[in-house]
Amino acid sequence: MVCCLMLPGSGLEALAQSKLYSNQFDLDEVALLEGPMKDGRDLNIEVLLQYDVDRLLAPFRIQAGLEPKSDPYANWAGLDGHVGGHYLSAMAMNYAATGNSECKSRMDYMIAELDTIQQANAVNNPNWGVGYLGGMPGSEKVWTNLKKGDLSAYKQTWAPWYNLHKMYAGLRDAWLYADDDLAKKLFLNYCDWGIAITADLDAAQMEKMLDEEHGGMNEVYADAFEISKDPKYLEAAKRFSHKRLLNPLAEREDILDNMHANTQIPKFVGFARIAELAEAEEYEDASEFFWQTVVENRTLAFGGNSRREHFPSKASSIDYVNVIDGPETCNSYNMLKLTEDLFRMDPQAKYAEYYERTLFNHIRSSQHPEHGGYVYFTSTRPRHYRVYSAPNEAMWCCVGTGMENHGKYNQFIYTHSDNALYVNLFIASEVNWSEKGITLRQTTGFPEEEQTKLEITKGQASFDLKLRYPSWAKANSFSITVNGKPVEVTAEKGSYVSISRDWKEGDVVLVQFPMENTVVAMPNVPEYQAFMHGPILLSAKTGTEDLGGLIAGDGRWGQYPSGKFLPVDQAPILITEDLSVLANQLKPVANKPLHFTLDTRVLNSDKTLELEPFANIHDARYMTYWLSLTPEGYTSYTDSLAAIEKQKLEIENRTLDYVATGEQQPETDHNMQEEKSRSGNANEDFFREAPAEGYFSYELATKSKKELTLMVRYWGAEWGGRKFDIHIDDQKLVTEDNTKRWEQSLFKDVEYDIPNALIEGKEQIRVKFQALPYNTAGAVYSIRLLEPEN
Repeated sequence: MVCCLMLPGSGLEALAQSKLYSNQFDLDEVALLEGPMKDGRDLNIEVLLQYDVDRLLAPFRIQAGLEPKSDPYANWAGLDGHVGGHYLSAMAMNYAATGNSECKSRMDYMIAELDTIQQANAVNNPNWGVGYLGGMPGSEKVWTNLKKGDLSAYKQTWAPWYNLHKMYAGLRDAWLYADDDLAKKLFLNYCDWGIAITADLDAAQMEKMLDEEHGGMNEVYADAFEISKDPKYLEAAKRFSHKRLLNPLAEREDILDNMHANTQIPKFVGFARIAELAEAEEYEDASEFFWQTVVENRTLAFGGNSRREHFPSKASSIDYVNVIDGPETCNSYNMLKLTEDLFRMDPQAKYAEYYERTLFNHIRSSQHPEHGGYVYFTSTRPRHYRVYSAPNEAMWCCVGTGMENHGKYNQFIYTHSDNALYVNLFIASEVNWSEKGITLRQTTGFPEEEQTKLEITKGQASFDLKLRYPSWAKANSFSITVNGKPVEVTAEKGSYVSISRDWKEGDVVLVQFPMENTVVAMPNVPEYQAFMHGPILLSAKTGTEDLGGLIAGDGRWGQYPSGKFLPVDQAPILITEDLSVLANQLKPVANKPLHFTLDTRVLNSDKTLELEPFANIHDARYMTYWLSLTPEGYTSYTDSLAAIEKQKLEIENRTLDYVATGEQQPETDHNMQEEKSRSGNANEDFFREAPAEGYFSYELATKSKKELTLMVRYWGAEWGGRKFDIHIDDQKLVTEDNTKRWEQSLFKDVEYDIPNALIEGKEQIRVKFQALPYNTAGAVYSIRLLEPEN
C-alpha cells in the first residue's frame, strides 16, 4: 500500500476541520483500524496517485493564456477542469487522514501552479479574469458577457458555475484539511472574482443565471464568510441562493418532481450552511424539508436517489425498474454533506441512520474492490449491472466525487458537542479527543459482527458518551455494558443513549445490537421489495453474461453499461401467501455471515439464489428489488400481461401500414426523405429524429380507406426541446410538443385522427415530421396507419 498511517496525535499539525465545522474531529484525530473502510481508503489513494496532475491542470493554464505542460483529458470536453478541483480536495483529505507524503507533494504542486495561473489571469485577462481560476472552455466570452448582463454565452455553455465550484471547494479544502495559507489566499481571491463578475446583475438576472446547474456556490461563499468574517461573502452566499427552490421548499411545498437531482442537492447544502452561520430560518426550513422529502419519498434501499439523473414523480417511480441509469453516486456524496450539516444543527439519530445506510451500501459499492474504479449509475433494473471508471480515462462527475468519497470514511464516525461525544457509526477506528485528553478505540467487525466494543485507551475526563440505538436493531435485544455491568436503556429505537460518568483509561463499553431482517418497498412501487439485514441491503448475483463496457474507456457515454437488457418479466419473481412475512423467509447460510437463501417460491430461476451485502457484489448482474406477489396477485399479473398482448394483437389487426423507423429496409420500403435527421438505437429499439429545422418523412398506404388514425410511438422521457409539426402531404396535421411531457421511461403510443379531407381519393400519403426552431422532431420509434376499430 502507498499509504503511511499516522495515528491520532502523531504530529500532523493544525489540520482543523473545526475551523469550519464545530462538531467535527479533525481527520488526523480519527484513525481507521484494519477493516473494509481502511482497505477502501488505501486502495483509493493508490488509484489517485495514478492520475496525471499536469493533465488535470492543463485546462486552467490554457484559459490563463499559459502553455499547458501536458494535454488535457479528452473525455467530457466542455466541462474541462471540473475534476481538478475534486482531485485537490482528495489530496488534502488523504494527507490529513493518513499523512501520506505523496498526497502532500501533489497538493503543494497544484497550489503552486494555481498561484501562477491566478497571477497570469490578472495579467493576461485584466478585464474579466483578476482572481479567476477556472478551466472552462471559452471562459473569456462567457464571463465578459455575463459581467455586462448578457447571459446568452453563459446559457450555451455546459454548467459554468458547477464547473468552477469544484476548484472553489478544492482550495477551501486544502486550507481546511491541510492548513495551507496560500490555498486560503487563492480561495478568497477567487471568491472576490465571483462577486465582481456578478456585481452588476440584478436579482432577476441572478435568478436566471441560477437556473443553470451551479453546484454549491452558495455553500463556498458561506464558508468564505466563516473563514474571513467579512459580511460581503455572506451576502454573496444569499445572492447565489436559488429562490425558485428556496421559497417553496421553505414553505414545505415539494416541487422536485422530474428536476435534475444533483443540480438541486448542492443548493440545499448551501442553504443549510447559511442557516447555520446566519440563523436564517427560511434557509433552515428549506434544507430540512428537502432532506425529509428526498429521504422519505425518493430514496431507495441503498440510500441513493434519482433515475436518469432526475427525481421521479410518483407516476414515474417505475423507472427504477425500467431504466439502467439508476441513482447517481454524486447525489449521495452531496446528500451526505447535507446530512452532516443538518446533524450539526440538530443531532438526531435519523441523520446518522441515513448516513450509515448510504455509506455502507451506496458509497462502498461505488468503488471496485480490486482496481478501485468508480461507479456513475447504480442500476436497480432486475438483472442489470454497473460499470467502472479507469484512471486517466472517463472523467465523469462521479469520478470527481468518487475521488473524495473514499478518503473521508472517518469523518462522521464520531462528533462532539459541548460535553458530549457522539458515536454515530460502527466502524473500527480510534479517536483522539484532544480537548479532553481522551483516546477511545472502537473495535468491531460490523456489519458481519453485531456488536462493537469501545475502550478508553488513554486519559481521564468527565463527559456524556452518546451511543446510537439503531432503529434497525432487533426488538428487546439491544444492550450496553460498562466494565461488564449492564446499563439500563430507557431510550427508544432511533435515538441516542447517553452515559454520563467520569471516564478513565481501561473503561470498556460493549454495545450489542442483534439485527433483524426486514423488507422495504420501492418508493411508490410497492410490489417491488428489497431485503435488508439491519441497515445492509441484501442482493443476489444472477449471472455474468454480456457485461459490455464493464471498465469504461474514454467514450462520451461510457458510464452506461452497454450489455443487453434482460426482460423484466423474466426476472426472478417471489410468490408467497403472505407478503407481510416475506422478511422471515430468508434462511441464513451456514458459516457465511450476511449470506441468505430464499425459503419461498421463486419463479424464473432454475438455481438457488444467494443473497449477500450489495456492496460486495461486483462484475455481475444482480437483483436488488424483487417483484413480490401472492398467488392471486401473480394471476392478476399474468392476466395483465395477457391483456397487453391482446391489445397488441388488436392494433396489429387494425394496421394498414407500418414503418419501423430507424431501420434501413423499412425506411427504404417507405421511400424515406430527410434532411439533417439521424437514426439510432435506444431503449431496445430503433428510432429516427431530426434536430432544429430538419425533417424526415415516409409514404404510407391507405388502401383507399377513410376514418384513419396515425399512431406514433415516442419514448416518454426525452431530453431537451421536442416541439415539431406533423404533416400529411403538404397539410399540417398537428403541432406536437413532447418536451418533458411524460417524464416516464416507457414507450408512449399517441394516436392522431386524420381528417378525411386529407386522405380522400389517395392510395398513399406522405407523413412528415418537421422540427421547429431550437427543437428536435421525435424521436419516433414507429409509425402505424390504423383503420377504425370494428
